[in-house]
Amino acid sequence: MKFIRSFFKLIFSRVFLVSFLLLIQIILLITFVFSWQYNEWFSALYSFLYVLGGFLIVKVICDKSNPSYKIAWIIPILVFPVFGSLAYLIFGKSALSRKTKNKLSGIEQRMKTEFSHVPNISPAIRSDEPHAANQSDYIKNFAYCPPHSGTYTEYLASGEIKWLKMLDELEKAERFIFLEYFIIEDGKMWSSILEILERKASQGVDVRLIFDDMGCIQILPFGYEKTLEKKGIKTGVFNPYKPVLVGSMNNRDHRKICVIDGIAGFTGGINLADEYINAVEKHGHWKDTSIFIKGPAVWNLTVMFLSMWDYIKGTNEDYTRFRPNKEAFADIKAMGVVQPFSDSPFDEEPVGETVYINLISKARDYVYITTPYLIVGNELLTALSNAAKSGVDVRIITPHVADKKIVHITTRSYYRQLIESGVKIYEYTPGFIHAKTFVVDDVYAVVGTINLDYRSLYLHFECATWLYKTDSVLSVKDDFFKTLDECMEYTLEMCNRQSIFSKFIASLCRLFAPLM
Repeated sequence: MKFIRSFFKLIFSRVFLVSFLLLIQIILLITFVFSWQYNEWFSALYSFLYVLGGFLIVKVICDKSNPSYKIAWIIPILVFPVFGSLAYLIFGKSALSRKTKNKLSGIEQRMKTEFSHVPNISPAIRSDEPHAANQSDYIKNFAYCPPHSGTYTEYLASGEIKWLKMLDELEKAERFIFLEYFIIEDGKMWSSILEILERKASQGVDVRLIFDDMGCIQILPFGYEKTLEKKGIKTGVFNPYKPVLVGSMNNRDHRKICVIDGIAGFTGGINLADEYINAVEKHGHWKDTSIFIKGPAVWNLTVMFLSMWDYIKGTNEDYTRFRPNKEAFADIKAMGVVQPFSDSPFDEEPVGETVYINLISKARDYVYITTPYLIVGNELLTALSNAAKSGVDVRIITPHVADKKIVHITTRSYYRQLIESGVKIYEYTPGFIHAKTFVVDDVYAVVGTINLDYRSLYLHFECATWLYKTDSVLSVKDDFFKTLDECMEYTLEMCNRQSIFSKFIASLCRLFAPLM
């Protein structure tokens, strides 16, 4: 009886129905192509698609995208010119309408405008450390997000710590609460947050929520945004999952942002679901991290949220209404520079990847990284290898328990090359590590949502916080070593023990990794 209920729940779920409609479109497309083989024009159609495939290969080669991504598409187009070409036309490149391009361009300009009043501390950073100023200036110039001083940061080493801290800060809200998350799921964590949001909304606090439809499609009921609206929570859904074969479905809002009154904020890898606080077990013990920010740098998170809100809702908010008074930060005493930033898949500028490469290439003593996925292009792979070969202590922690088997196989396919270069690889044996952190030379750190895989670096909206000489930098390092105590080092001998078949599968996965 339980099986029958589960079966009917599955087939009547939105994800099943939409996927079924997509499958029908794929079948109809295949049927249409093959039906032409009995038509006198079939040879002409086939020739046209072959020629189209040639043009597409030239287009892919000339494109600005990552070389690994190019190769992953060139092979199927060459081997299967008809269906490879059609697949690339649908999924290979997000074709934005002129209206959407203008909309995004307007949002970029709006971000620049809203950050124009922020005091310029770049000269002060440069006088302290030119390399730090170069990294900060890159973020400011290409992500439009400026650096801030006088901002308190606290590194939160687990989902449980972040959850309790977030509940405490939400209770302090008087003006507004902004939440933007990839995943929201009913349970202990979300219900405790929702109770506060509903209560605050009833008290006149402006409460807004953005969630990604793909991230929540299997765990939230259809029309959940209407339920939240009835509770007084203004809600936006990013890129709703539709039964249409379009490449834009590749682009997701993977950001995690919480802003309270423009004074306090959170970002990091932690979504609002129970596995993140280990209230339920999913892939063993779930290790994740976050950063708490209090001070002027929260303005970056506020503008990020409002720009996404304007994009989804088609509004033109007055951002100045959400700018806190300087008096709110009068008592904050903090060292260092804090620079929250965002990364868009539509500006052809790989901000997240470049920030990571800058950190690696400027490292003098060490680079310590935690990431759930290690599926990198040649640029990052070369940067990591060169740093290790130059004597920099490069260590990477990845999960031992996989959340996606094929992705885990692909991650391990990079181990040999990195280990041979001197990089030390460790796997978190208690379960799954979802944290995305970099810490370098006791000076720099990045905590955010940006994974080391193609989707995160090129296809998703992401965010993170770049830290320079803050107390939280050393907290990231301390947590890395505490986590290391629960890890197993992956050695070259372990790579050699893999069977020929396993190595072949791993190489095949790695070849098509950019399309995963």
